[in-house]
Amino acid sequence: MQMTNTLEERVRRLKHRMKVHFDTSRTDHQAALRALWSATYPDIKLCGLVSDQWKEMGWQGKDPSTDFRLGAGFISLENLLFFAKTFSISFQRLLKKQGGKRSAWEYPFAVAGVNVTFMIMQMLDLDATKPRTFVRSVFMQMLSENEWAFDLLYCVAFVIMDKQWLERNATYMEFNEVLKSTRAQVERELLMDDVLRIEDMPSYTLLC
Repeated sequence: MQMTNTLEERVRRLKHRMKVHFDTSRTDHQAALRALWSATYPDIKLCGLVSDQWKEMGWQGKDPSTDFRLGAGFISLENLLFFAKTFSISFQRLLKKQGGKRSAWEYPFAVAGVNVTFMIMQMLDLDATKPRTFVRSVFMQMLSENEWAFDLLYCVAFVIMDKQWLERNATYMEFNEVLKSTRAQVERELLMDDVLRIEDMPSYTLLC
């Protein structure tokens, strides 16, 4: 497809976002963490950026900064915050594990979110010189139409992952398998003939 100036700039910004590591010393990163807490638990005061409260959201310990994996740093926090603000009902439903028969060993919500970001980054492979799959080209077209295409795709992928989790009656040990099947479904939907925007993906309706 033709790379317009607008698309080039959006790709450049997205690539930059993907390379930013979470840095506890940066005030904007601290502010984003606080904003995530406020969007998730608007009626509960956060005691600190290091607190046992974070475990409620599905971080592995009291310091969420240790869960941002290499390759999915600050953008994974941005994705969670976008989800919480844009689709608050779906976000809360997944956070609270509402609906369906849940496993005794549930996936940790926030850490799962970081992994969904990483999965999409791998799938799109934006740093590769040549696209290895048609999926990247399709996404580029979507990005040219909507600068928030990556964040929207993240939200769709997250609800697909939860749906797959429920359908499999999965346990935490099966999380990577669920993530693989989630990626496969995301790719299938992106490549459908009548899908021209993220909003056209069949699973987008899970967010509405």
